[in-house]
Amino acid sequence: MNEHIMVIDDDIHIGNMLEEALSRDGYKVSRAYSGTEALMLLSAQKPDLVLLDLMLPGLSGEELLPKIEGIPVIIVSAKIDIDNKVELLLSGAADYITKPFDIKELKARIKVQLRSRQFTSSAELVYKELKLNTDTHNVTVNGEDIRLTRTEFAILKLLMMNPDQVITKSIILDRISDDTPDCTETSLKQHISNLRRKLRSADGKDYIEAVWGIGFKMA
Repeated sequence: MNEHIMVIDDDIHIGNMLEEALSRDGYKVSRAYSGTEALMLLSAQKPDLVLLDLMLPGLSGEELLPKIEGIPVIIVSAKIDIDNKVELLLSGAADYITKPFDIKELKARIKVQLRSRQFTSSAELVYKELKLNTDTHNVTVNGEDIRLTRTEFAILKLLMMNPDQVITKSIILDRISDDTPDCTETSLKQHISNLRRKLRSADGKDYIEAVWGIGFKMA
């Protein structure tokens, strides 16, 4: 599967150049032109790496960075202040490259980040006492096995991969459609209700909450 890079930059020319160069190397590239748009896209998809400009309309790159969890972020910015670089690296950025940049150098830095991610990525997603293994499809609460249907597993996996985001019903249906083509808007509510009941039965806690009129998130 092609590795997915999200380019978050409001400069259309730079974005086009990056998309063309990275696509040529076999990467899947998605684009966001503002911090707010990027946050919305990230609630629905989890790229393997993010290239983040700082000077963005809406939410700035500095404001967006702490909201990007579990994904390496390379800052691509015209800001060259050394204190700014240090602060961003301490805030969770994986790397920092200043504009104008050499595309070969950026590609090398991307490869380094993706390679190190392969070694550290775990098949296990953890949220409080809840654990989900994406390889074995095993789900436990406090070590107790929870038997889930294929649809329930797909929903839980999506929510656990985006633990701080509210996922809309339409996005859930879209993202799990490959795994569970039988799930419809009408049946989704029942699937989530069954999933919440099974998780609650293990230790009495609610792990999924409904956000009225929008969708669902980890509680």
